[in-house]
Amino acid sequence: MRNVVSRLASSAILFWIVLTITFLLARAAPGDPTTLLVPPGASAADQARLRTELGLDAPLAVQYARWAGRLFKGDLGESFARRAPVRTVLAEAIPVSAGLGAVSLALTFILGIAVGMYQAARRGTLSDRALTIATTTVYAAPSFWLALALIATFTYGAARWGFPASLRLPAFGMRDPASDATGLAALGDLARHAVLPVITLTAIGAAGIARYARTIGADLVSQDFVRTARAKGATRPRIYLRHVLANAWPPLVVLLALAIPGLLAGSVFVEGVFAWPGMGRVTLAAVAARDYPVILGATAVYAAAVILANLAADLALPMLDPRRRA
Repeated sequence: MRNVVSRLASSAILFWIVLTITFLLARAAPGDPTTLLVPPGASAADQARLRTELGLDAPLAVQYARWAGRLFKGDLGESFARRAPVRTVLAEAIPVSAGLGAVSLALTFILGIAVGMYQAARRGTLSDRALTIATTTVYAAPSFWLALALIATFTYGAARWGFPASLRLPAFGMRDPASDATGLAALGDLARHAVLPVITLTAIGAAGIARYARTIGADLVSQDFVRTARAKGATRPRIYLRHVLANAWPPLVVLLALAIPGLLAGSVFVEGVFAWPGMGRVTLAAVAARDYPVILGATAVYAAAVILANLAADLALPMLDPRRRA
């Protein structure tokens, strides 16, 4: 119990440090939010009045104290650009990112572990070397570049090659703006729009997971208990499912926690490229508009997701690996 409390306290301190650094970096970035908010013909007095209204005329320490006081009360403030509570802005975006991230994360681990274990079972063969080259290349590709490449191939390329409209994958938005479909038809339209964003996030994540899963699987295959199972006549599927994969769960759970930051970072660019109204697009718009409250609110959500995922993985390890229970 003491260990759990200590880790919760460390996580809370880390969370606050991340928010404080973000607060300082946002204020230190060049640009004044009021220059983007006042109308083109506004006077210097109008801009100064807006700075006072937004609280930007106070010293930095005072601004920090005001922000921290509101945050402790659960108030994330009001968006400069939208003039709406930050909580409302994020509440509209979080379900979009959560759905996209959950599907991508599930596919990332299913495909990544399957490819990695396949390589471990056939290490040193031509297929293993080919998959190593492919996964390394995809993992090294920037998410926005891969997203643009998929759009060029499956949207504009498909149109150029004469594919019918039903086979071209939409590139932007979550649904067809000209469609008034409801029910299953609307769900199908959403699924078609989600194909390219999900492929982008899944491909990069699965490539990284496959590299780790291959290393873990290859190490476990050389262990004595696997050789014993093989000597007793166990089939290859049974060896990999019952012995190798079962013993690979502890490091794979840690890998799950480590994959979440990359997935969140990738979603920022992917949602921007595909125009999905999720947390990534909201964050990019807030950075461009110098919308400090939204930037800090989005950072709080991202930081909480990453820290809690790592904390959960850390606390789950003793349950998955009896050797760590001490």
